Amino acid sequence: MRQAKVLYREYLAGILTETDEGQFIFQYDEEYVTEFPNRFLTFSMPVRPQPYIDKNLFSFFEGLIPEGWLLNIASQNWKLNPRDRMGLLMACCQNCIGAISVVPIPQEDDN
Repeated sequence: MRQAKVLYREYLAGILTETDEGQFIFQYDEEYVTEFPNRFLTFSMPVRPQPYIDKNLFSFFEGLIPEGWLLNIASQNWKLNPRDRMGLLMACCQNCIGAISVVPIPQEDDN
C-alpha cells in the first residue's frame, strides 16, 4: 500500500491511497471537509466525508503527471515504470505549479 498527502496550498486536503490490490482511494481530511466545504480539488471530486474509490488513478491526479519528453526524463531519473502512475505522481508532484501538492507518506517497515 502506498499513500500520499494531498495539500491544497498549505492545508491537508486529504489522503490518496493505492491499495495492494491496485485500487485507488481518495479521502478528504475530516478537518478540511468542515473548514473548506466548497474548496474542492476538482469539479469531479467535490468535498465530502465519504471516500472516492476507483480501480484507476483519478483523472485529476493523472493530469498532474508529466507527459511526453518530460515523462521520459522523470521515469528515467527516478527509475520508475511509466505505467506506475502512483509512483510518478508521488515523485513528480510534490511541488506542482498551482495550488496542489502530492507528498508521499513514508511506508513503515513490517519488522
